[in-house]
Amino acid sequence: MEELVQTLDLVDAISGVEFGYGVHLDARLAGNGERVALVLPGAERVQENSAFVDSLAKDYSVVMPSHPGFGLSPRPDWCSSVADLADIYLDWLDRAALRDVTLVGLQFGGWVALEIAVRKPTRISRLVLVDSLGVKLGGPLVRDVVDIFATPRAEVERRTYADPTFGLGDLGLAPEEDVLEMARNDEAMATYGWEPYMHNPRLAHSIGRIVVPTTVIWGAQDGIVTPEYGRGIAARIPGARFEQIDLAGHRAQVERPSEVAQLISSSAA
Repeated sequence: MEELVQTLDLVDAISGVEFGYGVHLDARLAGNGERVALVLPGAERVQENSAFVDSLAKDYSVVMPSHPGFGLSPRPDWCSSVADLADIYLDWLDRAALRDVTLVGLQFGGWVALEIAVRKPTRISRLVLVDSLGVKLGGPLVRDVVDIFATPRAEVERRTYADPTFGLGDLGLAPEEDVLEMARNDEAMATYGWEPYMHNPRLAHSIGRIVVPTTVIWGAQDGIVTPEYGRGIAARIPGARFEQIDLAGHRAQVERPSEVAQLISSSAA
Protein backbone atom coordinates (compact mmCIF):
# COMPACT_ATOMS: atom_id res chain seq x y z
CA MET A 1 0.00 0.00 0.00
CA GLU A 2 1.29 3.45 -0.89
CA GLU A 3 2.28 5.43 2.19
CA LEU A 4 0.39 8.66 2.73
CA VAL A 5 2.64 11.65 3.37
CA GLN A 6 1.21 14.80 4.92
CA THR A 7 2.05 18.07 3.22
CA LEU A 8 1.44 21.69 4.12
CA ASP A 9 -1.36 23.59 2.39
CA LEU A 10 0.27 26.78 1.13
CA VAL A 11 -1.66 30.02 0.80
CA ASP A 12 -2.73 31.33 -2.60
CA ALA A 13 -4.11 34.53 -4.10
CA ILE A 14 -7.35 34.03 -2.17
CA SER A 15 -6.12 32.93 1.24
CA GLY A 16 -2.85 34.90 1.33
CA VAL A 17 -2.07 38.58 1.85
CA GLU A 18 -0.67 40.41 -1.18
CA PHE A 19 2.72 42.01 -0.68
CA GLY A 20 5.08 43.49 -3.27
CA TYR A 21 5.21 42.39 -6.91
CA GLY A 22 1.93 40.51 -6.50
CA VAL A 23 3.45 37.92 -4.15
CA HIS A 24 0.88 36.42 -1.79
CA LEU A 25 2.14 35.36 1.63
CA ASP A 26 0.77 33.87 4.79
CA ALA A 27 0.69 36.73 7.30
CA ARG A 28 -0.42 37.45 10.83
CA LEU A 29 -2.24 40.78 11.23
CA ALA A 30 -2.91 41.99 14.76
CA GLY A 31 -3.73 45.15 16.68
CA ASN A 32 -5.24 48.45 15.61
CA GLY A 33 -2.75 51.01 16.83
CA GLU A 34 -1.90 54.12 14.86
CA ARG A 35 1.71 52.98 14.54
CA VAL A 36 2.55 50.15 12.14
CA ALA A 37 5.12 47.48 12.96
CA LEU A 38 6.36 45.30 10.11
CA VAL A 39 7.79 42.21 11.79
CA LEU A 40 10.10 40.07 9.67
CA PRO A 41 10.51 36.66 11.31
CA GLY A 42 13.31 34.14 11.33
CA ALA A 43 13.11 30.37 10.85
CA GLU A 44 10.92 29.79 13.90
CA ARG A 45 7.48 28.29 13.47
CA VAL A 46 4.69 30.88 13.19
CA GLN A 47 3.03 29.86 16.44
CA GLU A 48 6.27 30.46 18.34
CA ASN A 49 5.82 34.20 17.78
CA SER A 50 2.17 34.30 18.88
CA ALA A 51 2.76 35.67 22.37
CA PHE A 52 5.22 38.24 21.07
CA VAL A 53 2.84 39.49 18.38
CA ASP A 54 0.00 39.66 20.90
CA SER A 55 2.17 41.77 23.22
CA LEU A 56 3.37 44.08 20.44
CA ALA A 57 -0.19 44.48 19.13
CA LYS A 58 -1.15 46.33 22.31
CA ASP A 59 0.72 49.36 20.94
CA TYR A 60 0.98 48.71 17.19
CA SER A 61 -0.84 47.47 14.15
CA VAL A 62 1.36 44.46 13.51
CA VAL A 63 2.01 42.88 10.11
CA MET A 64 4.09 39.70 10.28
CA PRO A 65 4.45 37.81 6.99
CA SER A 66 6.05 34.43 6.54
CA HIS A 67 8.77 34.99 3.96
CA PRO A 68 8.45 33.25 0.58
CA GLY A 69 9.44 29.61 1.10
CA PHE A 70 8.80 29.70 4.86
CA GLY A 71 5.75 28.36 6.67
CA LEU A 72 2.72 28.38 4.39
CA SER A 73 4.08 31.02 1.98
CA PRO A 74 4.89 29.90 -1.58
CA ARG A 75 8.19 31.01 -3.10
CA PRO A 76 8.23 32.35 -6.68
CA ASP A 77 11.03 30.88 -8.80
CA TRP A 78 12.68 34.29 -9.16
CA CYS A 79 12.85 34.86 -5.39
CA SER A 80 16.14 33.27 -4.35
CA SER A 81 18.08 35.88 -2.36
CA VAL A 82 17.68 38.12 0.67
CA ALA A 83 17.82 41.08 -1.72
CA ASP A 84 14.72 39.65 -3.44
CA LEU A 85 12.92 39.45 -0.09
CA ALA A 86 13.84 43.06 0.67
CA ASP A 87 12.49 44.10 -2.73
CA ILE A 88 9.15 42.41 -2.03
CA TYR A 89 8.69 44.30 1.24
CA LEU A 90 9.98 47.59 -0.16
CA ASP A 91 7.53 47.39 -3.06
CA TRP A 92 4.72 46.71 -0.59
CA LEU A 93 5.72 49.69 1.58
CA ASP A 94 5.80 51.92 -1.51
CA ARG A 95 2.45 50.71 -2.85
CA ALA A 96 0.79 51.09 0.53
CA ALA A 97 2.42 54.54 0.90
CA LEU A 98 3.40 53.63 4.44
CA ARG A 99 5.75 55.87 6.39
CA ASP A 100 6.95 55.94 9.98
CA VAL A 101 6.93 52.14 10.08
CA THR A 102 8.72 50.39 12.92
CA LEU A 103 10.72 47.66 11.20
CA VAL A 104 11.42 44.65 13.42
CA GLY A 105 13.81 41.95 12.22
CA LEU A 106 13.93 38.65 14.11
CA GLN A 107 17.06 36.53 13.56
CA PHE A 108 17.12 35.79 9.79
CA GLY A 109 14.51 38.53 9.39
CA GLY A 110 17.03 40.94 10.89
CA TRP A 111 19.18 40.42 7.82
CA VAL A 112 16.24 41.31 5.59
CA ALA A 113 15.49 44.35 7.76
CA LEU A 114 19.09 45.57 7.48
CA GLU A 115 18.91 45.36 3.69
CA ILE A 116 15.74 47.46 3.74
CA ALA A 117 17.14 50.04 6.16
CA VAL A 118 20.30 50.48 4.09
CA ARG A 119 18.53 50.74 0.76
CA LYS A 120 15.45 52.83 1.53
CA PRO A 121 15.13 54.23 5.04
CA THR A 122 12.49 56.80 4.08
CA ARG A 123 9.65 54.37 4.76
CA ILE A 124 10.75 53.44 8.25
CA SER A 125 11.04 55.51 11.42
CA ARG A 126 12.76 52.96 13.63
CA LEU A 127 14.74 49.74 13.23
CA VAL A 128 14.75 46.94 15.79
CA LEU A 129 16.99 43.89 15.43
CA VAL A 130 16.52 40.81 17.61
CA ASP A 131 19.42 38.31 17.55
CA SER A 132 20.00 39.28 13.92
CA LEU A 133 22.01 37.55 11.22
CA GLY A 134 23.39 39.10 8.04
CA VAL A 135 26.66 40.86 8.88
CA LYS A 136 30.17 39.44 8.57
CA LEU A 137 32.17 40.79 11.51
CA GLY A 138 35.02 38.30 11.91
CA GLY A 139 37.84 37.40 9.54
CA PRO A 140 37.60 34.88 6.67
CA LEU A 141 38.24 31.92 8.98
CA VAL A 142 35.97 33.12 11.79
CA ARG A 143 32.52 31.54 12.03
CA ASP A 144 30.26 34.36 13.24
CA VAL A 145 27.13 32.21 13.00
CA VAL A 146 26.97 28.55 14.02
CA ASP A 147 26.64 26.32 10.94
CA ILE A 148 23.10 25.09 11.44
CA PHE A 149 23.39 22.74 8.46
CA ALA A 150 26.53 20.94 9.66
CA THR A 151 25.57 20.83 13.35
CA PRO A 152 23.31 18.03 14.69
CA ARG A 153 19.73 19.22 15.07
CA ALA A 154 19.65 18.51 18.81
CA GLU A 155 22.73 20.70 19.31
CA VAL A 156 21.25 23.51 17.20
CA GLU A 157 18.10 23.38 19.31
CA ARG A 158 20.15 23.42 22.52
CA ARG A 159 21.98 26.52 21.30
CA THR A 160 18.74 28.20 20.20
CA TYR A 161 16.82 28.25 23.48
CA ALA A 162 17.86 29.07 27.03
CA ASP A 163 14.91 26.93 28.15
CA PRO A 164 14.90 23.62 26.21
CA THR A 165 11.15 23.17 26.69
CA PHE A 166 10.62 25.77 23.94
CA GLY A 167 12.13 23.42 21.33
CA LEU A 168 10.44 20.60 19.44
CA GLY A 169 12.58 17.95 21.13
CA ASP A 170 12.16 14.42 19.77
CA LEU A 171 10.79 14.87 16.25
CA GLY A 172 9.17 11.46 16.42
CA LEU A 173 6.92 12.76 19.18
CA ALA A 174 6.34 16.26 17.78
CA PRO A 175 3.19 17.21 15.81
CA GLU A 176 3.70 16.37 12.15
CA GLU A 177 2.68 19.83 10.95
CA ASP A 178 5.31 21.40 13.21
CA VAL A 179 7.99 19.08 11.84
CA LEU A 180 6.95 19.85 8.25
CA GLU A 181 7.03 23.59 8.90
CA MET A 182 10.46 23.31 10.51
CA ALA A 183 11.77 21.29 7.55
CA ARG A 184 10.38 23.79 5.05
CA ASN A 185 11.92 26.69 6.97
CA ASP A 186 15.29 24.92 7.04
CA GLU A 187 15.12 24.43 3.27
CA ALA A 188 14.33 28.12 2.80
CA MET A 189 17.24 29.12 5.03
CA ALA A 190 19.53 27.08 2.79
CA THR A 191 18.09 28.76 -0.31
CA TYR A 192 18.74 32.26 0.99
CA GLY A 193 21.74 31.81 3.26
CA TRP A 194 23.91 28.93 2.04
CA GLU A 195 26.66 30.87 0.26
CA PRO A 196 27.98 33.18 1.52
CA TYR A 197 26.81 31.70 4.78
CA MET A 198 24.12 33.83 6.44
CA HIS A 199 25.52 37.23 5.49
CA ASN A 200 25.94 39.87 2.83
CA PRO A 201 29.65 40.82 2.68
CA ARG A 202 28.76 44.47 2.00
CA LEU A 203 26.57 44.96 5.04
CA ALA A 204 29.51 45.23 7.45
CA HIS A 205 30.30 48.53 5.75
CA SER A 206 26.93 49.73 4.47
CA ILE A 207 25.06 49.53 7.79
CA GLY A 208 27.11 52.55 8.79
CA ARG A 209 24.76 54.53 6.53
CA ILE A 210 21.64 53.63 8.52
CA VAL A 211 20.12 56.88 9.74
CA VAL A 212 17.00 55.77 11.63
CA PRO A 213 17.06 55.18 15.41
CA THR A 214 18.07 51.57 15.97
CA THR A 215 17.72 49.19 18.89
CA VAL A 216 19.62 45.90 18.92
CA ILE A 217 18.13 43.31 21.30
CA TRP A 218 19.97 40.10 22.18
CA GLY A 219 19.37 36.99 24.24
CA ALA A 220 22.15 36.58 26.81
CA GLN A 221 22.22 32.82 26.20
CA ASP A 222 22.18 33.00 22.38
CA GLY A 223 24.32 30.08 21.25
CA ILE A 224 23.85 30.67 17.51
CA VAL A 225 25.15 34.24 17.34
CA THR A 226 26.68 35.52 20.56
CA PRO A 227 25.88 38.79 22.32
CA GLU A 228 29.37 39.95 21.31
CA TYR A 229 28.26 39.65 17.69
CA GLY A 230 25.19 41.73 18.51
CA ARG A 231 27.30 44.40 20.14
CA GLY A 232 29.47 44.43 17.02
CA ILE A 233 26.44 45.12 14.83
CA ALA A 234 25.25 47.88 17.17
CA ALA A 235 28.70 49.47 17.14
CA ARG A 236 28.57 49.81 13.35
CA ILE A 237 25.16 51.51 13.24
CA PRO A 238 25.36 55.19 14.24
CA GLY A 239 23.64 55.80 17.56
CA ALA A 240 22.34 52.24 17.92
CA ARG A 241 21.37 51.08 21.40
CA PHE A 242 22.18 47.55 22.58
CA GLU A 243 19.89 45.72 25.02
CA GLN A 244 20.63 42.27 26.44
CA ILE A 245 17.88 40.04 27.83
CA ASP A 246 18.68 37.42 30.44
CA LEU A 247 17.22 33.90 30.32
CA ALA A 248 16.78 34.11 26.55
CA GLY A 249 18.58 32.40 23.71
CA HIS A 250 18.64 32.99 19.95
CA ARG A 251 14.88 33.56 19.76
CA ALA A 252 14.54 36.10 22.52
CA GLN A 253 11.05 37.12 21.38
CA VAL A 254 9.88 33.52 21.84
CA GLU A 255 11.24 33.05 25.35
CA ARG A 256 10.71 36.64 26.58
CA PRO A 257 7.87 37.99 24.39
CA SER A 258 6.56 40.69 26.73
CA GLU A 259 10.02 41.97 27.57
CA VAL A 260 11.05 42.26 23.91
CA ALA A 261 7.74 43.93 22.98
CA GLN A 262 8.15 46.41 25.84
CA LEU A 263 11.66 47.32 24.70
CA ILE A 264 10.31 47.99 21.21
CA SER A 265 7.42 50.11 22.45
CA SER A 266 9.53 52.09 24.91
CA SER A 267 12.20 52.79 22.30
CA ALA A 268 9.59 54.57 20.20
CA ALA A 269 8.15 56.61 23.06
